[in-house]
Amino acid sequence: MTDITVPARKPARPHFSSGPCAKPPGYSPEKLATDSLGRSHRAKIGKSRLAYCIDLMREVLQLPDTHRIGIVPGSDTGAFEMAMWTMLGARPVTTLAWESFGEGWVTDAVKQLKLDPTVLRADYGQLPDLGQVDWSNDVLFTWNGTTSGVRVPNGDWIAEDREGLSFADATSAVFAYDIPWDKIDVATFSWQKVLGGEGGHGVLILGPRAVERLESYTPSWPLPKVFRLTKGGKLTEGVFKGETINTPSMLAVEDAICALEWAKSLGGLEGLKARSDANAAALDTIVSERDWLGHLAADPASRSKTSVCLTVEGADTDFIKKFAAVLDKEGAAYDIAGYRDAPAGLRIWCGATVDTADIEALGPWLDYAYATVKAAA
Repeated sequence: MTDITVPARKPARPHFSSGPCAKPPGYSPEKLATDSLGRSHRAKIGKSRLAYCIDLMREVLQLPDTHRIGIVPGSDTGAFEMAMWTMLGARPVTTLAWESFGEGWVTDAVKQLKLDPTVLRADYGQLPDLGQVDWSNDVLFTWNGTTSGVRVPNGDWIAEDREGLSFADATSAVFAYDIPWDKIDVATFSWQKVLGGEGGHGVLILGPRAVERLESYTPSWPLPKVFRLTKGGKLTEGVFKGETINTPSMLAVEDAICALEWAKSLGGLEGLKARSDANAAALDTIVSERDWLGHLAADPASRSKTSVCLTVEGADTDFIKKFAAVLDKEGAAYDIAGYRDAPAGLRIWCGATVDTADIEALGPWLDYAYATVKAAA
């Protein structure tokens, strides 16, 4: 161990978790507005702050007026399952799965809703053949696979004349990529990813075709109260104006507002994308300089720029656990072990709330952890 050199410089913020992710640079709880705390979320101040949060999301996402945006319970999972439970069953369903969360939607469709969907799968690190998708079906997919580091390259494969609805789990994609909203009927995400916000709340985006489905179709299964988006056959518009279905945490809302205002200060979506791109490029340089590191996503065109998943030569789960523990103990990198269901490896968040200088400082520490674990073997 004595001949293993400890790097001189640590990342200033060693927060590389893929969710909840790093807070925005310069973040402090003292910066949050608190006038809405301890008040009813249905009071004027609560409703106005919720509406402001929705307006900020629309502005930063560059979301067109054709699409509604609402804050719902249960993080991204709750938002996506709300969409599935309320809209699926009207048409045949196709589900795409190349990582654990996509597989979760398959499980919901098959075992819970019993829809017998067409399932298009690919191994971790790969995409299924997007050309096989039948757009007469409703189609469920993950825009950016957080646990595999694989994303769809763009929206070109989504048919403009689709008969079915497109359902995009976009939780690690929004605020990092250009999303073609004219091709997205349903999108979901949570604040805890690219915004570095708090967990527990989901965001549901509905295009006009999704609204039409909600108002013209009633599923055969019962719907819990927190999933109900219509009343008397009409969309409950208040949900998309800050009148949430359940009681939200106004502290989490204020935290999201703080992150969104930070995003605006960068120039909005373009500024967020530029930071994420720079981080991914810095990490790619680190990988290219080390023969023991590699990308789980082989094709750069479908490689995530947010949740970057790496392979480590000869590593098994135990090796990665020890590797991550070394960096955690040193305060050099937190939470970088790959997802439990993914192949053994590392997962490093490169979203906009991470500073590029911290990614660059990480390289020598990866060397240190690798050498340390190898020497102890």
